[in-house]
Amino acid sequence: MRILLALTMVSSMLLAGCGGLRDSRVNPANWFGKSKSRPVATAPAENVNPLIPVKQDSIFRRNKAEVYLGTPVDQITEMKIERTIDGAIIRVTGLSMRQGAFDVRLVADNKGEPVNGVLRYKLLALQPEDQPQGSERARTVHVAEFISTQTLEEARTIIVTGARNERSSTR
Repeated sequence: MRILLALTMVSSMLLAGCGGLRDSRVNPANWFGKSKSRPVATAPAENVNPLIPVKQDSIFRRNKAEVYLGTPVDQITEMKIERTIDGAIIRVTGLSMRQGAFDVRLVADNKGEPVNGVLRYKLLALQPEDQPQGSERARTVHVAEFISTQTLEEARTIIVTGARNERSSTR
């Protein structure tokens, strides 16, 4: 019993003496220090809706100010106009002069507005000049463009122009 009482007394004295170690560098809880509060630099308040995200440049988002340097695709081999609930989709198949054409676009003339009932598009693509001609299948490009019902009501003819030919569809 004496031994048990002696061990309890010694352990309680050691435990009470450890209170001085709580502020020392030996204690692992103090290795990173205590957190400190400081004021945040605030920008002047603007009339900004916090629910609308701020647009940032990204590799996934095109910069609208950049200029498209596409050249006309050599031939237009097929054009289909498929009706949808909200308008129509123009599907165009073209044949470029060389293989490797990419970033194919239908670029609307007159900002996509019909002139005298005619809606005109140009089939353009970025085409590398250092590629071989290749087979017809390797040079085939596809593109589609949506047209709203309001634009279709004003247009009677849709024309897609390439470098050597154009295709038109009339309703």
